[in-house]
Amino acid sequence: MTREQDLYPPIKALLERQGYTVKGEVGAADVVAVREGEEPVIVELKLRFTLSLFHQAITRLKLTDQVYVAVRKPTGRSARRALKDNLALCRRLGLGLITVRADNAVEVQCDPGPYAPRKNKAMTTRLLREFDRLEGDPNAGGATRHGIVTAYRQDALKCAAFLAEKGATKGAEVAKSVGVPAATRLMRENHYGWFEKVEKGVYGLTSQGSEGLKHWAYSWEQQD
Repeated sequence: MTREQDLYPPIKALLERQGYTVKGEVGAADVVAVREGEEPVIVELKLRFTLSLFHQAITRLKLTDQVYVAVRKPTGRSARRALKDNLALCRRLGLGLITVRADNAVEVQCDPGPYAPRKNKAMTTRLLREFDRLEGDPNAGGATRHGIVTAYRQDALKCAAFLAEKGATKGAEVAKSVGVPAATRLMRENHYGWFEKVEKGVYGLTSQGSEGLKHWAYSWEQQD
């Protein structure tokens, strides 16, 4: 089983190749590297990303701006996302990130330094558009992404509720009656499996759609 101290030799070798004198467990720091005329470099070691690792690293920023966190490189299905998310966090905190692979190859993902992320105007626009489209406040903040009510789901619920009451109907009539301009496209795409094409331009409700209305009844009521 890998131990934290197993990360030390490859990281020490990396720093020594760059001309640093390296020592482990100096004061509260896991690794300290010194090169003449420069700030010391501190590296905090953990087998995986943890909140305490970031707490320790932030504390070391009181000593030097050159602080890295080092972990075993994540593996498995969620490894790429875990690395990407924690890399973004390191950059935001001004920390460097080092990963050590299973074969002890060392990869410097980023160096310490100030970070000012660019605002993504397109993403902000999409966020505000969804905010405007969402009727009422049907979701508790902090709820998981699975099963939340989106503006798209609200539109689908309107169409489904109309069909449950009126039966199979032309898409254009559904759109006009429930106030969902894209009703025909929504039912044609049938993302939730709630709708079925009865004939050209006419859609009905599936049994799955009826169950969907029951399942989302509370959210649907909240919109009235």
